[in-house]
Amino acid sequence: MRDQTLCVRRPLVSHEGFASLAVPTYRASTIVFSDAKSYTERKNRGPDGYSYGLHGTPTSRTLEAALSALEGGARTVLMPSGQAAIALVMTTVLMPGDSVLIPDTVYPPAKGFCENFLKPRGIGYRIYDPMIGSGIAELIDFTVKLVWTESPGSTTMEVQDIPAIVAAAHDKNALVGCDNTWATPLFFKPLAHSVDFAVEALTKYAGGHSDLLMGSVSVRDIALHRRLKDTMRMTGIGVSPDDCSLVLRGLETMGVRLAHVSAVASNFALRIAEQVPAELVLHPALPNTPGHDVWKRDFAGSSGVFSLVVPPHAADAIPALLSSAKVFSIGASWGGTHSLIAPMSIVKDRALGGLLHQGTILRISIGLEDPRDLWADLEPIVAAIANEEKTLRKAAASS
Repeated sequence: MRDQTLCVRRPLVSHEGFASLAVPTYRASTIVFSDAKSYTERKNRGPDGYSYGLHGTPTSRTLEAALSALEGGARTVLMPSGQAAIALVMTTVLMPGDSVLIPDTVYPPAKGFCENFLKPRGIGYRIYDPMIGSGIAELIDFTVKLVWTESPGSTTMEVQDIPAIVAAAHDKNALVGCDNTWATPLFFKPLAHSVDFAVEALTKYAGGHSDLLMGSVSVRDIALHRRLKDTMRMTGIGVSPDDCSLVLRGLETMGVRLAHVSAVASNFALRIAEQVPAELVLHPALPNTPGHDVWKRDFAGSSGVFSLVVPPHAADAIPALLSSAKVFSIGASWGGTHSLIAPMSIVKDRALGGLLHQGTILRISIGLEDPRDLWADLEPIVAAIANEEKTLRKAAASS
């Protein structure tokens, strides 16, 4: 061969005697075939075969298999983000004239997808109380093809009775999806409770380092996997093998990271609840959080995310304290090695009445820094809330 060809055609190198613990990163758009017949019959390989890089390489298939094993599922598909994973399920299951039920505590972009994408295309949605349990049966009419759950709820941490909701939905031939990002499959396995679609934002704990975006959908039913793959193929959706490699690396330490952040977050939540009214601390492991008993029954643990309610009379002191924090960063998302605080205002995101917390809520994500340094940032915030509560009580007692 001439030099220009040698620049392109790589020599074969023996792999004999080589074994690595790392998963190779296979990058590909083109998948080559051994002969013309194999190419012309490539469609016969099906969704589990290799035909084009968009539909998977051994790197992405390794991640899919790892997630399926963790979830207790038959198959998993990968999407460019957690929101994309939610959208994939809904667009696969729902047709014009159908509707989906979503909890009032759902991840706000999921509600936005229902309002701004599904609704204009003739697909309805209705919002339900996340604590409804088996009572959801009364809301499921012939149009409802999907019931969506998220447990604990976004920011306010309500734990849903997933088994009761699944039983009611399946009794009326509706499928159930669950956003399980907070717990991960290490602390809760939706498929084991007969959920049809288990969704994870791999961006968070699985990736673990705040440097990638990816989502997944795991299923027990091969037929549902085929439907998801058909939607992905028709819409041209795939993921980067490089990002898959990063998630595979993150999975290796996820158990250790979650054990650490769980212990620190639980300790902080209990410590804070001793200094401010307990109802201001939203953590599923605390008895005052709605669904605590369900959490004890169904979950194997809690992650490193919880919330602290800032009463309106304490709100003025908080922005400066957040800005002066030395270890916590202010930012969206969570689940990485760096601790985060996000001041949230959720009133506009909730449609049902009876919201207990009208002011700012601090969503706290514990990372891997020394807990003593983290507490040094949190202590002034907790003290400010506690002092304002004492002042308020004194004023009420003297009036």
